[in-house]
Amino acid sequence: MIKNRKAFIVGLKSYKLSNKEKLFLKQHKPWGVILFSRNIKSIKQTKALTDNIKIIFKDSNYPILIDQEGGRVNRLGKIISFDNLTSEYFGDLFESDIKKLNIIYKLFVDKTSYLLKLIGVNLNTVPVLDLKIKGSSKIIGNRSFSKNKNTVSEMGDMCIKFFHENSIGTIIKHIPGHGLAKVDSHNFTPIVNKSLKYLIKNDFYPFKNKGSYFAMTGHIIYKKIDKLNPATHSKKIIQLIRKKIGFKNILISDDLSMKSLKGDIKTNTIKTFESGCNIALHCNANLNEMKIIANNSPLISNFIVKKTSEFYKILS
Repeated sequence: MIKNRKAFIVGLKSYKLSNKEKLFLKQHKPWGVILFSRNIKSIKQTKALTDNIKIIFKDSNYPILIDQEGGRVNRLGKIISFDNLTSEYFGDLFESDIKKLNIIYKLFVDKTSYLLKLIGVNLNTVPVLDLKIKGSSKIIGNRSFSKNKNTVSEMGDMCIKFFHENSIGTIIKHIPGHGLAKVDSHNFTPIVNKSLKYLIKNDFYPFKNKGSYFAMTGHIIYKKIDKLNPATHSKKIIQLIRKKIGFKNILISDDLSMKSLKGDIKTNTIKTFESGCNIALHCNANLNEMKIIANNSPLISNFIVKKTSEFYKILS
């Protein structure tokens, strides 16, 4: 039953579930699980891992996430190399040869989806809809399709469409826009000084009218909108995402163990839900932190149940 789950996602330590992790999943019932390179040695091993997770929840559609962008964000590195197939490569192709792009990008998404299904993953944290901005932190860089907001928006639509056609869900990120960040939010808190008018016209633009069931928030302070709280913890920004950008589906936080967030894990979890995020994400597989998140996450709302059911409909 989807209804009995709690509104958080966790990572796992290794290639198979430990006894403590099995117990944790059974007791705390997270909404989903996210995989990283540390969990993926081979197709057979990863499929056994995801099968075991799904057996615990008695749900063949249980949400299992991955960051599989291509380029340097390639969790399938032990299985296949996608080193040259960056979002920037596809964005450049979109601008220079749309016919070629349509063929190659569809092949890329089809093959990625095929591999994800082989290992039991059904939810990919793509597309990155952040703009590529000169002088910003390299954490986005060639993970962005383009500096051109229209290219990013149209590539985003194509990405979502192609993955959905392959029965894989998508998570647009990092809403409302990470492109202007001068520092890496894994380690520091980025502060963006641009006006709301500028941001709505530029950085926030690619996130509008997207058909994805999920979006991931960025841990960034937009000083002219909320000078104290990063987007994940800002009621003002979450309201803006809902009303100005118009995203009506499930909002998932970026990883709560990132150093951009200055509170302890308990505070970071509570503030994530107070701001209006629907689901908290925690990636580092630290069991003590996972328990704190579980104990401070609510049961999923009727809204999450409804939207999760809609997502399940695209899964074959």
